[in-house]
Amino acid sequence: MDMVQKLVHDPILLSAKSETATLMDLQVAQDLLDTLMAHRDSCVGMAANMIGVRKRIIAFDNNGTYTVMLNPEILKKNSPYETQESCLSLLGGPRPCTRYQTIQVKWQTPDFQTKIQKFTGFPAQIIQHEIDHCNGILI
Repeated sequence: MDMVQKLVHDPILLSAKSETATLMDLQVAQDLLDTLMAHRDSCVGMAANMIGVRKRIIAFDNNGTYTVMLNPEILKKNSPYETQESCLSLLGGPRPCTRYQTIQVKWQTPDFQTKIQKFTGFPAQIIQHEIDHCNGILI
């Protein structure tokens, strides 16, 4: 069942660090994915705190395939660059930030398999933005 959630815009709530996701949070992961897909015209990634749940869960468009990561963590990052990003949760225009061209990420799938994978380019940028959300960092 699709459960599109209302977006949170409160910077105080968004700047709180998220907690570890568990098996009990799989509905949150599905709601996050449903909400992202409902906003796919204007959004390429979301973190659970954007729908009001402080859990380390992100969903993003990985070159056309929607991916959900539980407890994502960047293990390595290479080739920093300056860019500007917008955020569906934050009002106002794009903000400057530093991102890395290539990252290695460790996470759990919705069936709690641990994966480690390298991402480059735009998917890497999206993942970094969403992990920042999990860490309470707003661009």
